[in-house]
Amino acid sequence: MQYSDKVMDHFLNPRNVGQIEDASGIGEVGNAKCGDIMKIFLDIEDEIIKDCKFQTFGCGSAIASSSMATEMVKGKSIHEALAITNKAVAEALDGLPPVKMHCSVLAEQAIKAALIDYAEKNNIHIAELDDVVIDDDHDHHHDIEED
Repeated sequence: MQYSDKVMDHFLNPRNVGQIEDASGIGEVGNAKCGDIMKIFLDIEDEIIKDCKFQTFGCGSAIASSSMATEMVKGKSIHEALAITNKAVAEALDGLPPVKMHCSVLAEQAIKAALIDYAEKNNIHIAELDDVVIDDDHDHHHDIEED
């Protein structure tokens, strides 16, 4: 399986690893069955994401996707962050192998889960989150090698 230089860079030198004490919002997605668990911490002030950290237990693509996603949302407004899709994360990494695209989906869902947590804690309504369903039971396999 070929990984881009950006995937390797974010896997070997992940940005924003750790946690934020008293985070404005925390999102945890994934499941132990497949092995990828992603936790994103947001520090939000005046609807701007001032800081973003992550803790990911998973494969290299999951770590790289978490790292890139935190870079992409830092400094953005809540609404700009919600516009970041898994495809945008994958493109920013110069692509992911098809069997690893679920890792970018997890990153998008972790950000949305953290924003849902933020909205609930602050009793605010974020319209873009109305139809969001966090799907922890996505179907993928780590043991399949593709040519």
